[in-house]
Amino acid sequence: MDPMGSRQRKSYTPKYRQDAAYLVIDTGRTIAEVAREIGLSEQLLGRWVAKERAAMDDPPPAIDADERAELERLRREVTELRIDREFLKKAAAFFASEQSNPPRRSL
Repeated sequence: MDPMGSRQRKSYTPKYRQDAAYLVIDTGRTIAEVAREIGLSEQLLGRWVAKERAAMDDPPPAIDADERAELERLRREVTELRIDREFLKKAAAFFASEQSNPPRRSL
């Protein structure tokens, strides 16, 4: 560790910064989601996104109420599907373990 107690900062290429920002801009995902996924702080990614949006010729269009409602519905559906998937994974593991250890029958 540095005797002065300072940490060495990570350095990111301009291309990496732009690509990370466009993961938010192009997909409509939240900064928090993308930041977690790629291992950055929300504040850092937020600055990169703001910079890219400012550099764009025309700002991203705001979504209307119908699109917002559809987005919220789809997010709820994704959450439900993830819960279902986890349940099915556990059920599959349970049944697989039962098949590998069949109960003994007494005569």
